[in-house]
Amino acid sequence: MVPRQSGSLPASLSHAEQVTEAWLANRRLSEHTRAAYRRDVASWLGWCAGRELDPLRASFLDVNAFARQVEGSGLSAASVARRLSGLSSWYAFLVKLGVVPANPVAGADRPAVDRDHSATVGLAPEEVDALLAAAGRDGPRSLALLTVLADLGLRVSELINLDVGDVGFERGHRSVRFVGKGGRARRRVLTAAAGAALDSYLGGRAEGPLFVTSSGGRLDRHAVFRLVRRLARVAGIESWERLSPHSLRHAFATAARSYGVPLEDVQDAMGHADPRTTRRYDRDRHNLDRDPAYRIAAERATRGGG
Repeated sequence: MVPRQSGSLPASLSHAEQVTEAWLANRRLSEHTRAAYRRDVASWLGWCAGRELDPLRASFLDVNAFARQVEGSGLSAASVARRLSGLSSWYAFLVKLGVVPANPVAGADRPAVDRDHSATVGLAPEEVDALLAAAGRDGPRSLALLTVLADLGLRVSELINLDVGDVGFERGHRSVRFVGKGGRARRRVLTAAAGAALDSYLGGRAEGPLFVTSSGGRLDRHAVFRLVRRLARVAGIESWERLSPHSLRHAFATAARSYGVPLEDVQDAMGHADPRTTRRYDRDRHNLDRDPAYRIAAERATRGGG
């Protein structure tokens, strides 16, 4: 450790904010992810400052100690792992710049994460129906927003960043274009219900953010969270306090797979790079009704086999 004045950044990182912004500018990330990474790095730098530790001389032992403290604060293993992942990327950037010789997070003991489980509370199809009915009674904006989330399974960041100009027509399909995770340009179809709800909500408005506040500003993710929980409570959904917009994304994946949509098509629709992520979103994947043994036996019977 390098002794210094308590409560201040070490001289070697006196421009930590600029370093972090340069790192973020070098990556294709959503604004939500950028904000999360800023918090992650700030949390680590604050932890180092409290121990008079120069973060440029930190070892994997220091990272382990930081991780144990974060785990003790009540964060889930997945949240801790995500925080360390962001910190690792930050150090990898410093390695490339020649500021540090090695990435101390690379050798750290990261918490085990169950890749087959998600902490997000899902919704049954009947609950989604009840939520949409409540949205319809709440007003045009609520119905349009919830229908797009339910029918397309978008991430909340993708939803709030949509502009009116992103909605259009392609090859006979009503469609929407947006920037997905990793900065990838994507497009999805709009269902008839989503298109009708949007038309009713927009009322001819041809520009600006797609979903706006009463003052005309872009709706933020916090407002969407509050809307989902408020309407879920009105709809009588028991788990309303633990729901989030992501619950509708999980419901989309589960329903699509239950209706027989191939895994790769659901994966493409959701913008997942890894099919294992899509499978984790499918809450009904262990339902014995979907056991392929039934299909195999039915086909054999059709052929007149044993």
